[in-house]
Amino acid sequence: MVLIITDIFSIWGSGGWVMIPLCLLAILIYTTGFEMFLFLKSFDLKIKPDQNLKSWILDPEQAPVQAKEIIRYTQENVTASKHLRSRFEEIEQNILHKIDRKLIFLNTLVASAPLMGLLGTVIGMLGTFSAISSGGGSETVDMVAAGISEALITTQTGLFIALPGIFLILVIQRQKSSIASAILRLESQSLTALDLK
Repeated sequence: MVLIITDIFSIWGSGGWVMIPLCLLAILIYTTGFEMFLFLKSFDLKIKPDQNLKSWILDPEQAPVQAKEIIRYTQENVTASKHLRSRFEEIEQNILHKIDRKLIFLNTLVASAPLMGLLGTVIGMLGTFSAISSGGGSETVDMVAAGISEALITTQTGLFIALPGIFLILVIQRQKSSIASAILRLESQSLTALDLK
C-alpha cells in the first residue's frame, strides 16, 4: 500500500507545477457538482407520472413536504389565474435559475480542466525542446524524458478530471429538468383544479 502511494506521488510530481492547480480545480468541480446533486436530490416533489395531483391541490396536507410548501405558497391569497401563474414563475425563478447559474459555473470549471492539462503539455514540450537544443549526452535524454512525461501526465490528468465532470453535469441537468416538469405539471393541475378566472 505504501509503495502504491509513493508511486502515485512520484507520478504526480513528474507532472510539474500545473498539477497543483489541476488538483484544486478537481476539488472545486466535484464539491460544487456533488453539492448541486445533493440539493436536487433533496428537492424531490415526489410527483409520479400517474399521480393524481387534484387531491393534493385541494388538500395540501396530503402532499409531501416540498410539494405542500409550493401548493400552499401558490394558493395563498390568490384570486386569479394570472396570480397563480406569477407565483409558479417566482418559484421557478427561485429554484431553477439558481441551478442554472451554478451549472454555468460548473460547465466553465469542467471545460477548463483539459485546457489546464494542455497548459502542462505546452510547458512539458518547451522543456523537451530546451533539452534537445542543449546538446547530447545522457543528461539530455533524461531531460527530454522528463519533459515528455510532464506533457503527457498533465494532459491525462486534465482529461481524467473533465470526463466524470461531464457525466455529473448530465445527471444534474436531468434532475433539473425533472423538477421543472414536476413544477409545470403542478401548475397546470392547479389551474384546472382551482378553476380560477
